[in-house]
Amino acid sequence: MGSSKWRISRRTCLKGLGVALALPLMETMGWADQPKGGAKGKGPSPKKKPPVRLGFMYMPHGVIMDRFWPTDPATFLTAPPPILEPLKPVLDQCLVMKGICGAPIKPLTAAHALELSTWLTAILPDTEKRSVVNIAISADQIAANYVGAFTPLPSLELATMPQTHIEHQDGLNEAYYSHCSFRSPTQPLPAEVNPRSVYKRLFQGGDKNAAAGSAAAAGDALDGSMLDLVLASSKDLRGSLSRADQRKLDEYLDSVRSLERRIAAIQTRQAEAATEAAGERSGSRTFTPPPPTSMRLPGLDSHGNLLAREKRSEYMQVMCDLNILAFQADLTRVSTYIGSTPNGVSYPELGIPDMHHAVTHHNNNPEPVGKSVKINTFNVAQFAYMVKRLQSIPEGEGTLLDNCIMMWGSGLEDGNKHTRDNLPFVIAGKGGGAIKTGRYLPDVKGNQGDLLGTLLTAAGVPLDRPIGVGTRQLTEMLAT
Repeated sequence: MGSSKWRISRRTCLKGLGVALALPLMETMGWADQPKGGAKGKGPSPKKKPPVRLGFMYMPHGVIMDRFWPTDPATFLTAPPPILEPLKPVLDQCLVMKGICGAPIKPLTAAHALELSTWLTAILPDTEKRSVVNIAISADQIAANYVGAFTPLPSLELATMPQTHIEHQDGLNEAYYSHCSFRSPTQPLPAEVNPRSVYKRLFQGGDKNAAAGSAAAAGDALDGSMLDLVLASSKDLRGSLSRADQRKLDEYLDSVRSLERRIAAIQTRQAEAATEAAGERSGSRTFTPPPPTSMRLPGLDSHGNLLAREKRSEYMQVMCDLNILAFQADLTRVSTYIGSTPNGVSYPELGIPDMHHAVTHHNNNPEPVGKSVKINTFNVAQFAYMVKRLQSIPEGEGTLLDNCIMMWGSGLEDGNKHTRDNLPFVIAGKGGGAIKTGRYLPDVKGNQGDLLGTLLTAAGVPLDRPIGVGTRQLTEMLAT
């Protein structure tokens, strides 16, 4: 087709009885409006680049350092350290930097209250008013304030366990233990722990009327398939798409369908677990299923511990896929994902019943050190899952990952000593060409605020001041 081929709006949705599903970028879409007055001259219109998305994924308690840091920049891609091994297929899309220090925590001592709350703020809470939240707007929300107006959701906050941990170390407000996103210095943003709620939120697009219609049309459970409600709309749309866009639409709908089924299966298993806990046998012929249970987090008990039958990897990957879906359909361009909170979880899936926090205080004992390495590697593997999926999705002239900046990391360097001198970070994605990946930089001189400020600048977010303790841009991580 020529330059006059029919185009559809980037905001086109598939709709059906109160449910709306945004579409991925297609050949027949544009990311930005035409210049005022229309295109000038006889040449073709300039190609519109997809937007850059920012994602932040967190793991508490630091890493086993000699199993995380590469030994040689020259062999980084072919012989990564054990903890980074899951990223090996996509290390050329990653950047690892050693030398990023955390915000100094003196006069406070509450390492676990501060590791998460300072991770995206890069600054200490107000030490004069410790019992109330007073810290700083977080980097993700600085970005959301700039790009959030272009998407249905300004930002997406996810977690895999309830944000309820309380210790009262140093008299600090309990929100500091389990929140990394702060809309303002005094407003922590809660993270969504229920995959089903996230799924429905993405379908409904934040429209109040759609939400009401969806509840009536689709019912409370996902078994009725919300996707069925939009298939008729997709059939009408297909006739207007190129063959390449038709394939992209089919693959997109298949991924949504797969997510729906996985979440429904999780929901069913949770109901069965609740039934068994009540002394009933779910397989009994005389058993009448109880009403749907309210979901805290599928597969977790009331204290946030993983049920023996469940796999944490399954939940984390479902959340990763929901995050990817939101990026792919441009429902949001900013996300945070708290894999677990400080002092949070055990890993029976790995054969480790101990709490993560407990094994990090290993005193160099080989057994808990080995357990910590397994937990670190597991969490990197979930990040690797998301990075690989992002790389597999075509977008524009490259992949969805090419147009992302994904940061994985922890707010502590060493959980045994609570040090913060070399915080572990992995950056994945080129940010639309702004970041040079496939490298290990062993001697970076900077801090959390420097890193966050550089990432936001690379994503096109203007800053009128440094983030937290930041003082400079880390130009060594940029492509030019």
